[in-house]
Amino acid sequence: PGDNKWTMTIWGRDVNTGEAKFGYQKTPHDEWDYAGVNYMGLSEQVVDGKKTKLLTHPDRNGLVYTLNRENGDLVNAFKIDDTVNWAKKVDLKTGLPIRDPEYSTHMDHEAKGICPSAMGYHNQGIESYDPAKKLFFMGINHICMDWEPFMLPYRAGQFFVGATLNMYPGPKGTLGQVKAMNAVSGEFEWEVKEKFAVWGGTTATAGDLVFYGTLDGYIKALNSKTGEELWKFKLPSGVIGHPITYLHDGKQYVAIYYGVGGWPGVGLVFDLKDPTAGLGAVGAFKELAHYTQMGGGVMVFSL
Repeated sequence: PGDNKWTMTIWGRDVNTGEAKFGYQKTPHDEWDYAGVNYMGLSEQVVDGKKTKLLTHPDRNGLVYTLNRENGDLVNAFKIDDTVNWAKKVDLKTGLPIRDPEYSTHMDHEAKGICPSAMGYHNQGIESYDPAKKLFFMGINHICMDWEPFMLPYRAGQFFVGATLNMYPGPKGTLGQVKAMNAVSGEFEWEVKEKFAVWGGTTATAGDLVFYGTLDGYIKALNSKTGEELWKFKLPSGVIGHPITYLHDGKQYVAIYYGVGGWPGVGLVFDLKDPTAGLGAVGAFKELAHYTQMGGGVMVFSL
């Protein structure tokens, strides 16, 4: 019961002493396993006419939070996608989510169509920021779920959930998206759909390119101004990490690890068939085995 302070919280601490300077709790009393230990991007942008040091955090709960990283003040909070439904919005005065009880989880209620799923609309992906365009480029897991609770006695050291989860593509029909986002205004410049979740994140370059990998085994380059696909290359296995770029002897390169796995790949890797296994991931990614295979390595490309 209660807010479960200080779970699901963004902390700002004094780097010299470790003393807490601020804490902002995103999902008080997290009912969905959103956890919220994801990427935090730093930028300096103009807010109310003043250049401000910002922290931007796309959360598993399907909301993006932008804070003044010097004092923790909330600058904006908005939905990663308009299909997020557990919360109607965030009250910018209180910083609290306004919940929709239809999508709450408790013992006497089987909740259906919760968006996002426990995987989150954003998970472990490392996103990139273009300071010239004032845009973040973000990979999305467009996955929703049904949550069926059951009684489960607590046993120390054992897996403890107490619910059966079924996961499936969100209302837009695919499991993934890539988006270009202004974290101050909350506006999205463009959106590209992907068949599977874009789990690994993005890398943007000063030459108007955005690179990312896909679970079905491609590395792709988009025009960062428009989202137009400019190039793709089929890799031996799916991607759950993000590309990097570097300079060597005056030439720029892009490198990416490939090797499907992690939460999305649990069914493929362990040959699981029960759609509710892996907290519903097996059902959500049941088609993945038809598009890629296990394996691992690194691929490097020159620009």
